[in-house]
Amino acid sequence: MGRGTLRIYLGAAPGVGKTYAMLAEGHRRTERGTDCVVAFVEHHGRPRTEVLLHGLEQVPRRRLEYRGAVFEEMDVDAVLRRAPAVALVDELAHTNVPGSRNAKRWQDVEELLAAGVDVVSTVNIQHLESLGDVVESITGVRQRETVPDEVVRRAGQIELVDMSPQALRRRMAHGNIYAPDKVDAALSNYFRPGNLTALRELALLWVADRVDEYLNAYRSEHRVSAIWGSRERIVVGLTGGPEGRTLIRRAARLAEKGAGGEVMAVYIARSDGLTSASPKELAVQRTLVEDLGGTFHHVVGDDIPAALLDFARGVNATQIVLGSSRRKAWQYVFGPGVGATVARDSGPDLDVHIVTHEEVAKGRGLPVARGGRLGRARILWGWAVGLAGPVVLALGLNTAGLGLANDMLLFLAVTVAAALLGGLLPALASAAFGSLLLNYFYTPPLHRLTVADPKNIVAIAIFFGVGMSVASVVDLAARRTDQAARLRAESEILSFLAGNVLRGETSLEELLERVRETFAMESAALLERAGDVAPWTCAGRAGFGPPLERPEDADVDMPVGDYMALALTGRVLPAADRRVLAAFAAQAAVVLERRRLQEEADQARTLAEGNRIRTALLAAVSHDLRTPLAGIKAAVSSLRSDDVAWSEEDQAELLQGIEEGADRLDHLVGNLLDMSRLQTGTVTPLIREIDVDEVVPMALGGVPEDSVGLDVPETLPMVAVDPGLLERSVANLVENAVKYSPPGRRVLVAASAIADRVEVRVVDRGPGVPDEAKERIFEPFQRYGDAPRGAGVGLGLAVARGFAEAMGGTLTAEDTPGGGLTMVLSLCAAATRPEPLPAGEFPTEPERHTI
Repeated sequence: MGRGTLRIYLGAAPGVGKTYAMLAEGHRRTERGTDCVVAFVEHHGRPRTEVLLHGLEQVPRRRLEYRGAVFEEMDVDAVLRRAPAVALVDELAHTNVPGSRNAKRWQDVEELLAAGVDVVSTVNIQHLESLGDVVESITGVRQRETVPDEVVRRAGQIELVDMSPQALRRRMAHGNIYAPDKVDAALSNYFRPGNLTALRELALLWVADRVDEYLNAYRSEHRVSAIWGSRERIVVGLTGGPEGRTLIRRAARLAEKGAGGEVMAVYIARSDGLTSASPKELAVQRTLVEDLGGTFHHVVGDDIPAALLDFARGVNATQIVLGSSRRKAWQYVFGPGVGATVARDSGPDLDVHIVTHEEVAKGRGLPVARGGRLGRARILWGWAVGLAGPVVLALGLNTAGLGLANDMLLFLAVTVAAALLGGLLPALASAAFGSLLLNYFYTPPLHRLTVADPKNIVAIAIFFGVGMSVASVVDLAARRTDQAARLRAESEILSFLAGNVLRGETSLEELLERVRETFAMESAALLERAGDVAPWTCAGRAGFGPPLERPEDADVDMPVGDYMALALTGRVLPAADRRVLAAFAAQAAVVLERRRLQEEADQARTLAEGNRIRTALLAAVSHDLRTPLAGIKAAVSSLRSDDVAWSEEDQAELLQGIEEGADRLDHLVGNLLDMSRLQTGTVTPLIREIDVDEVVPMALGGVPEDSVGLDVPETLPMVAVDPGLLERSVANLVENAVKYSPPGRRVLVAASAIADRVEVRVVDRGPGVPDEAKERIFEPFQRYGDAPRGAGVGLGLAVARGFAEAMGGTLTAEDTPGGGLTMVLSLCAAATRPEPLPAGEFPTEPERHTI
């Protein structure tokens, strides 16, 4: 049985109708005779969702007990035993209760897909892993439940369930999403019109990018070269001149006018001579276009207009932005210029914008070399001058009678002109033809191909030799100029590449994409294998349809060592280009090796941290655990001894010592276990709404009475936290504050609401902590100052901060006015968190967009 297909209903926010659309799809498939079951959908007592569940078979759920409460999760084994054709699974990003088969629901879905079951699921845009920072900057809420983008991108079909912010807020006000007592808080916080509009834009743009990927794949598979203006893509042609910044900003303004506009700046390095490009200016322009959200591309091309148009058509661009020429008026005799040529050859599907700027007609910083490798037109002119020039000159000299010496100099001038224009062969032809004409018309006997005076033979020979020498020098100069120009273009590319790699700005995939663009290939892949007979594997690729089995299947195969090769498809590269390709291949191998070394370094760092934790744990066991154990053992031994008759007061004192030692052990072991859980990433908070005044008093049980004062108003908003983790965090903070407070000075625990946060402050009047040490005290096994061994192992603050961050909060240290230290625990107010379970029951079916 093959792998199942995944279909996802994507929404911008809770309440847009994803669950409604999924259940409606389940009914449609059931009516068509498809074996469809509900693997997990929670209706939360909402009547419309419950109605849609009627008529659909529901697989029994698995019940799990965690922290004294019973939770229900999808029973993956039961679904696999049932083996339906289609399973409906709500909330793809959901985090399962500890003890479940998998940590995340999307991992459960992967098992169903691997078993050949088709899955229909739902997810909100804010739960995509790559958008976590963006969503937090918009809403102020960090999403803890996320799903990797690649899981969603692999879906065979994605439907965008869309709704305007105004309509969604109306649904919220009517009580169709949250309970009535939560509506006002939600409308004034997460469900503000600005938040919803921004999230909707994120969803639309993400789906548009996915559509764009499909379009590019289709164009590549079907080799479509015509431009399809499905999206505004603006290519900016850069010369490296100062006008480039103006062009980039103009293109960015054009892109803003169209939905999903994209700006791509391209610099084409000429291989036929030096240009006026300034590497420093190109670097500034590259930074500018990237800051404006565009991309920078570096391409080699012999014909700049043709290369620019090829690039634009290759990326399916709709517009080209060029600057008005900086050439002076007389320079137009050499041709119409890049702008006019691009506009003439662009065709009806590509708009060309010529933008004026301050550098128009001011000339270029360096002369533009026309030579190098002689072009076809130039060679034709050389042949024309070399063959027709002597004939025209001979006709003119027949009537002038300037003498043999002057005639030879004039014929030599024609030969030099042919050499300058056409190179060696036209010059040789001109020299030979001119020698015949000189012999026939101007050396006695006239009009015969014989020479009477031996001196004239020497003169003609010298003329022919000088002509050949000049032609050879001109041809050699042209070849050297071509080599210098090509090396200049190659050095620009290699220096740009090396700079990116050395700065760590280029990943392997980005580097391969740069290779593909530079050499105008369809795909590029870095293949490797473990040995001579081992199969090839793909370490990285760019483009569509790269060779993944053997380098020999590609159009270009560049070996990198014995067991690695860079493979490209699209066309066969000339030998001159393979030198630069070899440098790219070597850099690709370096990037791959660096990535693996970084992964190994990360693993080594993790192991080193684990070793440090284990070493500290051993130190704690060797002293901090043994000390209370020794006290307990001594007290127990004394009580059991028959040699001494203990009074009731002595017995009570010994028992009190045993109790204090046991409490100390319990606290120490608890912190050690908590730190171990934090280090291994196994802390999974169960967030729920609770009042701060219900939790904080419970955290004071481990400190002496009258050592702490409370100021926690009952009117504070509820917080979205794990009560157990919050209690442990506050308990550690209070214990630390009491430990360092002077005798007779009470620790103050106060709470207050600030904007969408609730802050719990633990204030002491102890010695305080310098600013440079305020972060260090939160590291594991750190104790400030000369704290004695009996003061603990230094885990309390590290555990408190770890638990705070696990709940989406923060923990910082501040100076107490008048002396001392204040610990500030900032928590999310409940109203600022979205409902974790989205609603999907609505009377009408929402608008959907399928890709």
